[in-house]
Amino acid sequence: MADPSASTPPASSAPAAAPAFKKGALVRVARAAYGGSLEAAASDPQPPAYIFEGPGEILAIKGSHAQLRWRRPVPDVWLRIDQLEPYSAS
Repeated sequence: MADPSASTPPASSAPAAAPAFKKGALVRVARAAYGGSLEAAASDPQPPAYIFEGPGEILAIKGSHAQLRWRRPVPDVWLRIDQLEPYSAS
């Protein structure tokens, strides 16, 4: 008889749940989640500081990605939701 727990991965290997964001939410990029990601590898070697400082506004959400607009004259970007964190003006 097979062990049923053998097919279930340990809880520690499951990715952390990303916060639930809605359109219009203010966010910033989580430095630890962004560093080493596919998006970081496809961008400039030194990301701009404003993405980590925020706020960026969520314009749209499709699947696991969000379209962000910054309060600067730069293009909108798509990033994974798990790379974002709520913005707090502190």
